[in-house]
Amino acid sequence: MSDVRPLIVHVVYRFAVGGLENGVVNLINHLPHERWRHTVVALTDVCERFRQRVQRDDVAYVSLHKPAGHGVRLYPRLFRLFRELRPAIVHTRNLAALEATVPAWAAGVPVRMHGEHGRDIDDLDGTSRKHRLLRRLYRPFVQQYVALSRDLERYLIEAIGVPPQRVRHIYNGVDARRFAPTHGPRLEVKDSPFNGPGLFVLGAVGRFEPVKDPLNLVQALAHAFALRPDATERLRLVLVGDGPLRAPVAEAVRSGGLDRFVWFAGQRADVPDLLRGLDCFVLPSLAEGISNTLLEAMATGLPVIATRVGANADLMENGRCGQLVPRADPLSLAQAILRYLDNPQLAAQHGRAARQIVEQRFTLERMVQDYEDLYLRLLAQCGRAPGATDAVIRHERISGLN
Repeated sequence: MSDVRPLIVHVVYRFAVGGLENGVVNLINHLPHERWRHTVVALTDVCERFRQRVQRDDVAYVSLHKPAGHGVRLYPRLFRLFRELRPAIVHTRNLAALEATVPAWAAGVPVRMHGEHGRDIDDLDGTSRKHRLLRRLYRPFVQQYVALSRDLERYLIEAIGVPPQRVRHIYNGVDARRFAPTHGPRLEVKDSPFNGPGLFVLGAVGRFEPVKDPLNLVQALAHAFALRPDATERLRLVLVGDGPLRAPVAEAVRSGGLDRFVWFAGQRADVPDLLRGLDCFVLPSLAEGISNTLLEAMATGLPVIATRVGANADLMENGRCGQLVPRADPLSLAQAILRYLDNPQLAAQHGRAARQIVEQRFTLERMVQDYEDLYLRLLAQCGRAPGATDAVIRHERISGLN
């Protein structure tokens, strides 16, 4: 008997460690298994280690090994793949995967969605004429857009000319059970050199790449020590992740005489525990969409310091659960760090508020429900609403989609 569950094909540039890709994993893991099937198509590669985060054994993975440049040479292969898989939905994400909407349209895929998750280093403010032109060229092939921040929603409507009714704003969600506070002293991380009770431990989690600007954080630490030499007794920094800037950041730490104040934790599977081992989370990015790591830190009950980019202001409610600073401004970042160092009561208050904001607005359950409602509505509009089980029919009635 054929499987009547609708198939969603998630198209990404690369399926490896990253916030966008982590969102795909969360969606696959938490959409009801009895109602949906999934295939992940990476235009370049699928990281075998990363795919192990998917907790289902019925998900297929396809690596197309795309070379640099436009993917028009992949169109025939994508067309054949979509014709063979017969997906109900093709969901592309970010500009690098947007081109897959053309072969999806040619293959007659009923629903073609595109998600805008954030910006990269070569178009921090969305002003690139080339990128705007590309998005406008592909616009006729996309039926529905998902913007992960209000900023990206405005960009799609005002700069790309997408009709407002074709744009849906959906925030990322965080697993508030997995990322939870200690409700006491910070957790002792077994291999951390910074477990001393008198320390104030900062941390950042993310890839070492230009758009995340890890050098800004190292420079801010140096500024903090210059402003307050006594801070060297307590202030420490944990950097979690890996990437192309790992060596330059390590050199900046070494040349700045900061070695004993900074721990490079590397790429880790125990991020929830590492966050519970911090006193404050810092996000120094040059650009962001919706930062998963920021939400994870907030769910852990940490006060947060972030640059005023993307949706960070939407998430943090500046002054309630954290502090916003200008991007690429290490002095301002240092001053925000010292503010928490000097006022542990304020840090604790902001940490409690951060957890409360996540519980009210950014749960994983809410995100999954929003996506499922949208998937069902789009399928209903094209006459492909699932009808194989009573559970699906009940869900559609509850959602008002009939």
